Order: sequence, then C-alpha cells, then structure tokens
Amino acid sequence: MLSRVAENLYWLGRYLERAENTARFINSTTQVLLDLPKDAAFGWDVLLKVAGLDDIFSEHYPQADEDSIVRFLVEDERNPSSILSGIHNARENARTVREVLPMELWERINSLYLYARDNASRASEGRGPRIEVLQGVIGRRESIIGLLTGSMSQDIAYQFIKLGRNLERADMTTRIIDVNSAVRLPRDPALAIVATERMWMSTLNGLSAYQMYRRHVSVHVRANEVVNYLMKNSHFPRTVLHCLGEVEGCLSVLPEHKDAMKKVRQAWRRVESMQLNDLKPTVLHEYLDQVQSDLGEVHTAVARQYFHLHQNNGTEQ
Repeated sequence: MLSRVAENLYWLGRYLERAENTARFINSTTQVLLDLPKDAAFGWDVLLKVAGLDDIFSEHYPQADEDSIVRFLVEDERNPSSILSGIHNARENARTVREVLPMELWERINSLYLYARDNASRASEGRGPRIEVLQGVIGRRESIIGLLTGSMSQDIAYQFIKLGRNLERADMTTRIIDVNSAVRLPRDPALAIVATERMWMSTLNGLSAYQMYRRHVSVHVRANEVVNYLMKNSHFPRTVLHCLGEVEGCLSVLPEHKDAMKKVRQAWRRVESMQLNDLKPTVLHEYLDQVQSDLGEVHTAVARQYFHLHQNNGTEQ
C-alpha cells in the first residue's frame, strides 16, 4: 500500500473519531454545568485548555464566553479540531481513497458532512438545540463505524483506519476525564459529595459508559472508581487500556512495527501502574498529561514508519 493511502486512511479514522468525541466532550461539559450547585465553579475556557486549543482560540476571539467557545469547537473551520473541520477533512480523505472503501461508507460520510454543515450553527442557539445537533453528529458517526465493521474487509486498509480511530479515542477519553479536574467544588462537604457524583455521572454518560459502569463496577458513582474504570477496564471500548490493546492488535499485523509497538507498551505500562485511588485533581491532571504525551509518541512512531519513511530515507541519502 502507498504511504499516502495509508496516511489518508489513518487520518480518516482520527478525524471522524475526533469529531464524535468533541461532540461528546461538549455535551458532557454542558451536563456538568447543568448539574453543579450554585457555589461550585467551572469555566468554559477549561475546555480550550484541556483540548489544547486555547492559543488558537485567542487568535480569533477576544473573549472566552460560552457562545464563542461552542462556536469555535463546533463550526469554526479556522480551528482544525472543530467538529465541522474534522468531518470535512474526513470527507476529503475518504474521497481520495474511495477505491479501497465500501461505496456505502463514502455516501454515509458525505451525508454526515452535509448534516454538520447545515446544522452546526444551531449549536450556538442554546443548550437544547446544541445537544440535539451534537447527538445527531454522534449517531451518524456511530452508523459509519457500524457500516465500516460490517462491510469492509479487515485488511491493511481497515487496520490503518482502526489504528487512527483508537489512538484518537484514547486521547479524547483522557481529555473528557480531565474536564472534572478543573471544577472547584462547594465548601459544604455534603454539597461537594453530591456535585462530585453528578460530575462523574455526566462523564460516564458523555462516553456512553454509565450502564456498563453500573453493571461491572458499582451502582454508586465514585470519582476514583470512575477514573479507574475509564482508564484501565480492558473490556469497555472507550477506555484508554482497551484502545491501547486495539492499537497493539492493529500494529501486530503491520510490517516493521517494532518502534511503534515499543511506544504502545510504554503507554500501556504507565496506565497499568497508575495509582488512581483518592487522587487530587492536580495529580490526576498530571497523570493524564503523561498519557497524552505517550499517545503522541505512538503517533510519531507510526507516522515515521508508515507515512514518512521514504522522506526520511531521502533526507539521509
């Protein structure tokens, strides 16, 4: 397979996953804000910092208010990580590799793009329309993955899409978890307990993980148990450890995977060794930063080996 095709497939997977998880990210934050008691504190600008987009945002917007941040994250194509940008880029990547994709997949991605283009502006009209639009993006994106897994041969092309999807998913899961580390809880202990439970319940719901958490962990939502579940559970498909296992499985069928596999196992060991009981928010934030850095190293190793190897060789000659 040409490195150009492999790279487009990989980024197709990442862009679609980023768009869906950004929608989940915003919905989860919206729900957290609705559930917090009055004397708890949380600002929308936290989303920008957690997503690593605060510098880009400040270049285009004078004030970090809710409307501006939602517009920036949903529909502003000057933001390469906005939902509309991600879906647009995924559509362009799919268009260039249509010969290796099921015909219906291209049609479904194009339909998702048209929906996002026509409805993205509604996300700024209020929290009700916002949740409706973002759920529409999530549902359409989930139908694409269902079609992909049910109608595409699980060959090398499929593995590159799956590789990109799971790397992006692991990264975005850490960022959705990280939002709660920035909430300042009420001073009243009873209110703080209630606020904490609602925050983490919103996080679980944002990742469609609430029912599985209740089934496999507890009917009670406790911060350390939620973080432990979303980081380390090997069975739920949105946890960091599960995604790393999927990445490892993809790499195992690709040639010359030694360096990238080494980085994956480094990330795996870090997550496995984390002591997640009774974590302070600042410590949790540092842990998540470390995992995000590890995932960045996995991406760099994958890109160096499969997308830019010919360029590196050319430079060395």
